Amino acid sequence: MMRWMSLMVTAGLWAQEKKVQDPAQSKELNTEADVELLREDVQAKRQEVIKEGMQLDEKQAASFWPVYEQYAGEPKQLGDQKLAIIQDYAKNFMTMDDAKADELAQRVMVLDEQRTALRKKYYQAMKKVLPTVLVVRFFQLDNQLQMLS
Repeated sequence: MMRWMSLMVTAGLWAQEKKVQDPAQSKELNTEADVELLREDVQAKRQEVIKEGMQLDEKQAASFWPVYEQYAGEPKQLGDQKLAIIQDYAKNFMTMDDAKADELAQRVMVLDEQRTALRKKYYQAMKKVLPTVLVVRFFQLDNQLQMLS
């Protein structure tokens, strides 16, 4: 709770420093701060679940976690794109026509392709440091966590 309060105070001070006068812009800054806080919380919980599910020994953990950290850092841009699609969908929900629906669907498919390419890249990287059975276990956990978020 203190962390959230600290983040909100920081966002408020930053907004004042930037002399934000527009309430919509101020609301956007608060939303961005909330999203970032939620991401940090989800990432911490994700790591807990993966640590429990992977059951790595010391040597495996020493090899796996640096690669995982790289993997975990890359999807932020994909998350930003996903959020933008969701916001665009919500904004256009009541007035959406076929062209807009198609545009949104195409953006989702591109995002899925990017996420698949990222997984393929890290599947190969993880196979260099762990047995394939453990790499598959990781991606099974990762897929389950993706479905929840």
